[in-house]
Amino acid sequence: MAVELAPELLEILACPNCHGALAVDHEREELVCLAADCGLAYPVRQGIPVLLIDEARRPDAG
Repeated sequence: MAVELAPELLEILACPNCHGALAVDHEREELVCLAADCGLAYPVRQGIPVLLIDEARRPDAG
C-alpha cells in the first residue's frame, strides 16, 4: 500500500527531533527525515503519520 499524503501536508510537516524536512518512503510506508545528522523514519499507519520520536526507526536499524 502506497502512502497517500497531500503535498500541502508534506510541505508543513517537519521532523519532531531536528525540525528537518520529511520525504515519503512508499516502499516502507514511512516518512524519512532528510537531515544528514538525523535520518529518523516515522511510520505511516492507516494514512496517518505517527510523528513520535519513540515510534521512529533509527537509520542504522534495518
